[in-house]
Amino acid sequence: MYKDTWHFFAFDLGATSGRSMLGVLQNGKIELRELTRFPNKIIRIQDKYYWDIFALYESLKEGLITAASQNIEIDAIGIDTWGVDFVYTGEDGSLLSMPRSYRDPYTVGVPEAYFKLIPRNTVYNYTGIQVMNINSLYQLYAAKREKFSAFEAAAGVLFMPDALSYLLTGRKVCEYTIASTSQLLNPRTKTIERKLLDVMGVDPTIIQPLVMPGTVIGNLTENIANECGLSLIPVVAVAGHDTASAVAAVPAENENFAYLSSGTWSLMGIEVQKPIITDETCELNFTNEGGVEGTIRFLKNITGMWLLEQCRKEWEAAGQKYTYSEIVELSASVAGFRFVIDPDHLSFANPESMTRAIAGYCAENNQEIPASPAEFIRCIFDSLALKYKNVLSDLQKIAPFPIERLHVIGGGSQNKFLNQLTANATGLPVIAGPSEATALGNVMMQAKGLGVLNSLQEIRSIIRDSVSPEVFYPCN
Repeated sequence: MYKDTWHFFAFDLGATSGRSMLGVLQNGKIELRELTRFPNKIIRIQDKYYWDIFALYESLKEGLITAASQNIEIDAIGIDTWGVDFVYTGEDGSLLSMPRSYRDPYTVGVPEAYFKLIPRNTVYNYTGIQVMNINSLYQLYAAKREKFSAFEAAAGVLFMPDALSYLLTGRKVCEYTIASTSQLLNPRTKTIERKLLDVMGVDPTIIQPLVMPGTVIGNLTENIANECGLSLIPVVAVAGHDTASAVAAVPAENENFAYLSSGTWSLMGIEVQKPIITDETCELNFTNEGGVEGTIRFLKNITGMWLLEQCRKEWEAAGQKYTYSEIVELSASVAGFRFVIDPDHLSFANPESMTRAIAGYCAENNQEIPASPAEFIRCIFDSLALKYKNVLSDLQKIAPFPIERLHVIGGGSQNKFLNQLTANATGLPVIAGPSEATALGNVMMQAKGLGVLNSLQEIRSIIRDSVSPEVFYPCN
């Protein structure tokens, strides 16, 4: 069906906030407009940490209602979220509990216990996935060990974007890119590795049938369509993992690039056609996650703006509220590299006080201790830039092509100060933007799902024509 203008509804859900976005594709260019925005926070109940999926579902419907109130004729709907977390479903399709959050400490030490069933190297060889205690594999084993009631009654599990699309359509699927974050998927065969579940007594059929990005799942149910004032709009399984959507939106002209998806997490990697699974990549703890059109996102997860977000919450609670531009100004007012932390140290995973955790790390490593917000901010930015340098150095040794530039995408791409620090540290030009890469990738995969666009190359060409990234060259 030919149309001059297409309207796509993207529900883009992050670990601290979410929004609904409208993507308008017209005359070979794409434009985005925010419809709604809302907070997303972890709920602590009796020392368990959950996501409120029912509140997220209501926020999703509010976005759809907002679109309908503006007389926008939506052509499709797509949902992307963070990875690894999931909800248990019963025999009758009911959600058995709210999904546990990857910040829940119930998985601490669980990988080591699991490796007594299957050795670490064997798990990595099956999946090519970076070993992190938050991975779905270890969440399932942790739930089994603690006899979590929802786990024991479960007939299935749905990853976060699939759970929300199920609530809209009544149809259960497991989208490939979100499944690839779980450490349950074999990237060579692109199927669930049954042995990983069999060994701990979990029926592999608990995972729904896999679908590839761009698959139409189904239409809105009549009840939801009527409630939101919409027609029976198709829901597309986009690249459900937010990083997969973001990488699809990298405005690259050829393959010789690395990307840094910068947000609560920083994910640095390259795009390849086949998984890279070797003793070296196992030792370096790199991961092979699914991308669009069968590509592999070979990357490493790095703790990102989580450090800053948690500090900001503390300062705001104490009456000190800073805008993002003020934060950048504060960071530039302090001399660099006086305090350096490892952003991925376990003490920063979910501390009661991030500033105390950073101060404690510096004290333990015989460094100066940050005192002012400016010093904490500069410590975080310097540490991230150095972490990016180290990870990129490893990537350059492994990549099957020369890495000529670093594309920084996501919200963190608007941080000009950190972009320049990163260019200086890595020695590569940094191309910053688009900041809305995840939502762009989401809407463009909806367009591909409806047959409006045909390839990843076409998607990236349209995005290059629609955005104006800023380039930072190495200096000093």
